[in-house]
Amino acid sequence: MPLLLTLNAGSSSIKFSLTPLPEAPGSPLPAPLAHGQVSGIGGAAARLSLHSNQHGQQVQALPTVSSGRSGHEQALDAVLHWLEQHLPEQKVALVSHRVVHGGVHFAQPVRIDAQVLEQLDALAPLAPLHQPHNLAGIRSAMAAFGQALQVACFDTAFHRQHPFVADTFALPRRFYDEGVRRYGFHGLSYEFIARALKLHWPALHQGRVIVAHLGNGASMCALRQGVSIDSSMGFTALDGLPMGTRCGQIDPGVLLYLLTEKGYNPAQLTELLYQQSGLKGLSGLSNDVRELLQSEQPQAGQALDYFVARCQREIGALSASLGGLDALVFTGGIGENAVSIRQRIVQDLGWIGIDFDAAANAALHAGAHSQGLISRPGSRVSALVLPTDEERMLAEHALALWTAA
Repeated sequence: MPLLLTLNAGSSSIKFSLTPLPEAPGSPLPAPLAHGQVSGIGGAAARLSLHSNQHGQQVQALPTVSSGRSGHEQALDAVLHWLEQHLPEQKVALVSHRVVHGGVHFAQPVRIDAQVLEQLDALAPLAPLHQPHNLAGIRSAMAAFGQALQVACFDTAFHRQHPFVADTFALPRRFYDEGVRRYGFHGLSYEFIARALKLHWPALHQGRVIVAHLGNGASMCALRQGVSIDSSMGFTALDGLPMGTRCGQIDPGVLLYLLTEKGYNPAQLTELLYQQSGLKGLSGLSNDVRELLQSEQPQAGQALDYFVARCQREIGALSASLGGLDALVFTGGIGENAVSIRQRIVQDLGWIGIDFDAAANAALHAGAHSQGLISRPGSRVSALVLPTDEERMLAEHALALWTAA
């Protein structure tokens, strides 16, 4: 039985799924045989959690990173080892990879060959927390499944039709022409949410929607009739909202000050902005919202206060881009599971037209993977929670290329 494997490497996790390819062209994808993730990569509590139809639910701790191997490389090894052990008779014929940055040239899924891989390597400085791990996954899969068709799907592709004013910086025009632009990210997640709205909330899909993808990486996207017209992220995945370890929006003068007055070199500045900032930097404790919510340290509360305030500010800004608002959608690890964070963001947005329903919000509790409204019936602007499924988008894009082959 030929199988489709999806690999979704994030900044601290790798998600995957394994699905039989349809027997007849044009048939829908069956349910996955197995799916799971490696979480906590780079930390002491890294673990592989997965569910398979044949072997049920399994959780295993991963060993401490050994010399010469990154946490992501060991995580990929663990996933591939599990597949080899438990599905030895199955053939992986198609592999779909999430690639964070597609630059100017990649606006739709592509088959991966040596030339594409070289072009994606060149984009690694624009997404240093993700692109190297995405490419490591591609190379590992190419080595493990030499005959399989490898497909790259891009987080930037969904935003490529932005109007010029949402796509540029106020720098000399030559930089825009060279590709220094606002690309936007989390596009596979936003694409899934736009499709879910069209299927289940068609009236909202036709309107003006802000989707808040909140997790260790966090951004927001403004949708008009399901099309991205603006995003909080820009040239890299640093801009916009504060994140687990990334700073979000910052005055570029601060960066000049750190370079000229504090003696930072580019490598130190990269480490500071990508790895030591955000919730981790503000709190001095953790990048994990769950840990910060449990902490009694004042710095933890201040970090969350800042996160909430910046979310509210970005909602206001994107509402202006849309010329009004019809719905606010929460998704991502924090957006789907952190009840109190959703409440803190939305309860002060009555001015924008959201009549918040605290009981409905509490009913969509952590781990339930449920969806629904968290605004009251009759609210002028709807607020809702929708789980995202980037792996589904990876699978469907790859299947389309497979079918067209």
